[in-house]
Amino acid sequence: MLEVLRRVSLRVMPGETCAIVGPSGSGKTTLLGLAAGLDVPTSGSVWLAGRDLAALDEDERAAVRNEHTGFVFQNFQLFPTLTALENVMVPMDLRGGRPDPGPARELLAKVGLGERMHHYPVQLSGGEQQRVAIARAFVTRPGLLFADEPTGNLDGDTARRVADMIFELNRDAGTALVLVTHDVELASRCGQVVRLRNGERVEP
Repeated sequence: MLEVLRRVSLRVMPGETCAIVGPSGSGKTTLLGLAAGLDVPTSGSVWLAGRDLAALDEDERAAVRNEHTGFVFQNFQLFPTLTALENVMVPMDLRGGRPDPGPARELLAKVGLGERMHHYPVQLSGGEQQRVAIARAFVTRPGLLFADEPTGNLDGDTARRVADMIFELNRDAGTALVLVTHDVELASRCGQVVRLRNGERVEP
């Protein structure tokens, strides 16, 4: 059996920011997947919002994620057939009922896309698509935001603007942030930095 992570421990409290850094293959994305309940550890435990994720089945873990977390990915993961506004509303739709579009409109305006909310992803630049993804991640006011290389596909200036938006919204909402990044400057903006090498946590 392949052992990807060994003896890695971390704790992120409400409002705190944590960066996970390390070379390719060090286990960063695996750690993020475990923390989010997308994967289940073969040993050890993962607690999210007071729930032991290993004790839950897949549907129960999905329900915890939908209630307590938001996600921003490197490749945006927007639905191409939905407008920016509709994409932002997806997490609200998953909670059932008829969601109020007001919070989605407000967040799109906050990230500078108030005039483009009815555009489709193909009509938006990479930076604009990532801003839609950020608005989507925050629309349900999650207690914890997971961001996997959120600026990895963006040029320098756009990456900085997107990072500023993530930290600003995170600060305003009091959300905990767990961020996987290769960007040393971006990681330095976090209060806690977890460095991985060969599946283990190492000191600077």
